[in-house]
Amino acid sequence: MWQSIRRWFDPRELRAVGSTPDYRFSLANERTFLAWLRTGLALVAGGLAAAQFLPPLPLAHLRELIAVALLLLGGAVAVHAVDHWARTERAIRLGEELPASRFPAVLALTIGFGAVLLVVAVLARAFGNR
Repeated sequence: MWQSIRRWFDPRELRAVGSTPDYRFSLANERTFLAWLRTGLALVAGGLAAAQFLPPLPLAHLRELIAVALLLLGGAVAVHAVDHWARTERAIRLGEELPASRFPAVLALTIGFGAVLLVVAVLARAFGNR
C-alpha cells in the first residue's frame, strides 16, 4: 500500500517511467485532477453545511447521516483524484490507453440517489407538519 501512495506523490517515480509527453496532455490531466478535487471539496463543504444548517429531520440522526455520507464521499473523491491522475499520467508517458474508470458513473448515481432521499425527507417534513 505504501508503495502505491509513494508512486502518487513522488515525481521522480513518475518521471522515471516512459518518455516526456507533450506538456499539453499533462496539463489537461492536471486540470481534470483539479476538477475532481473541486468536486471533493464541494462534497465536504456540503457535508459541513448539512451538519450545521439543516434543521432536525423527521428521522432521528438523518441530518448527521447525510453530513457523514457527504464528508466520506468527498474524501473518496479526493483520493480517487490522486489515483486517477497518477495512473493517467503514467499511461500518457508510456503511450498506453488511458485508464478506464467507472467512478464518475458511480458518483453520479450516488449523488442522484442521495438527492432522491433528500426530496423524500423534505416532503416528509413538509407534510408531517400539517
